[in-house]
Amino acid sequence: MMWPLIGAGFVTGFLVGLTGVGGGALMTPLLLLVFGVAPRVAVGTDLWFASFTKLAATGVFHGNGLIDWEIVKRLWWGSLPASLLALIWLYYLSTTAQDVTFLKQAIAAAVLWGGMALLFQPILQALSRRHSGAAQDVPDPWGWGLTVLGGALLGALVTLTSIGAGALGAVMLLHLYPVRLTPSRLIATDIAHAIPLALLAGLGHLLLGNVDVFILGPLLIGSLPGAFLGALLTTRLSPTLLRSILSITLLTFGLKLWWVPK
Repeated sequence: MMWPLIGAGFVTGFLVGLTGVGGGALMTPLLLLVFGVAPRVAVGTDLWFASFTKLAATGVFHGNGLIDWEIVKRLWWGSLPASLLALIWLYYLSTTAQDVTFLKQAIAAAVLWGGMALLFQPILQALSRRHSGAAQDVPDPWGWGLTVLGGALLGALVTLTSIGAGALGAVMLLHLYPVRLTPSRLIATDIAHAIPLALLAGLGHLLLGNVDVFILGPLLIGSLPGAFLGALLTTRLSPTLLRSILSITLLTFGLKLWWVPK
């Protein structure tokens, strides 16, 4: 499985660097459906995969001054405590067939949610602008509170399914800060927020025995150069077509996961 894992890591890493999306949303379904990994191990392994992959892209973004650290801190206020609470709940979740099915369907729901959010992102943005007359940031303290609340939702979802920080985080930030965050700054800020969150959740899953290092190694061999290349291209290429293809892929994976035999 070495070369298929390296190839899957490279493609996913490239998508992460280019669009900020595709880490957990694409890799977790691949581990479940293609490589036959158990749901908990798929989530735990993917969290470490996402941490190192997004770290490779963040170095490029930080060097170009694209990360809005104030928004990142607001997200952390909500996401990190929520991740800890989700880990505690996951610790007491049993490993019966019923609970494994629940976790698999939670992953499927998160994938479908992310795919729909990506697919209809331009429509939702246009409706928002038409309703308000012009795109404008949500003023503080509403903006601060909604960002923290959104971070909490992302923290719980990422910890339980490894999915959401990219696709859902980007859509949320797009509507809260349409003026402050240009497309490249949106991607960079979204990725920077996800790293400590994925590390915290990944550490919890490691302690729970949910990480397969033999799968993680080949994935990272492929993903690190892929993420670096994607990050270099993100300011030069329009990700619209790529985002459309990714959203359709996520919807396909999500539907297959939802209807997978129990």
